[in-house]
Amino acid sequence: MKIPTRVLAPALALVAGAIGAAVLVQTGPSIESRERPAPIPLVRAVTAQPQDYEHRVVTHGTVEPRTESELVAEVSGRIEWLAPSFVSGGFFGAEEALVRIEAGDYRTALTRSQASVSRARSELARARKELERQQRLAADNVASDSRLDDAENAEKIASAVQVEARANLEQAQRDLARTELSAPFDGRVRKEKVDVGQFVSRGTSLATVYSVDFAEVRLPVPDSELAYLELPHLYQSDAPDTPGPEVELRADFAGGRHAWRGRVVRTEGEIDPRTRMVYVVAQVEKPYARSESQRPPLAAGLFVEAEIGGRIDRQVVVLPRSALREGGRVLVVDAESRLRWRSVEVIRVTRQHAIVSTGLDAGERVCISTLESAMDGMQVRVEETAAPSGAGS
Repeated sequence: MKIPTRVLAPALALVAGAIGAAVLVQTGPSIESRERPAPIPLVRAVTAQPQDYEHRVVTHGTVEPRTESELVAEVSGRIEWLAPSFVSGGFFGAEEALVRIEAGDYRTALTRSQASVSRARSELARARKELERQQRLAADNVASDSRLDDAENAEKIASAVQVEARANLEQAQRDLARTELSAPFDGRVRKEKVDVGQFVSRGTSLATVYSVDFAEVRLPVPDSELAYLELPHLYQSDAPDTPGPEVELRADFAGGRHAWRGRVVRTEGEIDPRTRMVYVVAQVEKPYARSESQRPPLAAGLFVEAEIGGRIDRQVVVLPRSALREGGRVLVVDAESRLRWRSVEVIRVTRQHAIVSTGLDAGERVCISTLESAMDGMQVRVEETAAPSGAGS
């Protein structure tokens, strides 16, 4: 039976295609499967460099005057004069007159007291002469005992009157001096409360003034930070002038960043039971003195940042805080660029640094990069980073 050409042609084409495909598969190149190597992570590392590290504690506080008081009238009267500096913010010198109260009545009282003293002195002299006369007469058995007793009593009374007159004179002198008011220190007026022509009574507050020799800042320090500071605790046997650590005060004022240097002069007597803070007092000398850098004055009420200098630890390693791992360990990169876990002794951890006393040798590289799964012996590539300096906060 003859197969039609229209059927035979497609069949031959299929057979030829199958044979060609088989030949290509048999004669094609072989494929070798290989595992792709894992990428080596790149980490940042710092070199351990033993150095001296000065601990510093940062805190904040508000500037206050060391001495502040009320200027109070000690006598009554009408105010007749005020100094030009007797205004809010005005500066004045020690013992400089600030307020005068009308003194006419007090001058009159002083004159009367002086006259009373003169009269009492004359009466006492007369009484003493009479006593001496009666004593001579009594020695000659001429005067009676009653006359001698009267003379002695008169002399005692005259002496007491003279003492009283002198006391009144001293009081009148003090009252007259008190009509002019001043402060015993170089200072500044915080607030004036009276004006010329106003009548004031004894005890009336005329102004609030404060000294400008020193400014003080009350600074809270956590009790956990006290170990790093050498503060004047002032035990009973300590000298009251034991020098404390230096303090640098910084503030943004008048469009710039400014700094003042002072010293901790004392610690307060107790720990705040709520915040567990110990308050130390820093003192800055001559806060209103003009400086060569034209720095603004350290004015009362200014909010400042304070950096207190602490103790110095010798030959410790300062690392970025990111170098410290859980459990007080670090990752050291060995000579073959492999990670090795290392336990270290940490003295202190601040916001930026971790200070290590033992566990690291000079020149060792410490990894500071964050690794999700770090294993001992893990191969890494290293990028060197500068180590921190030897002072921090």
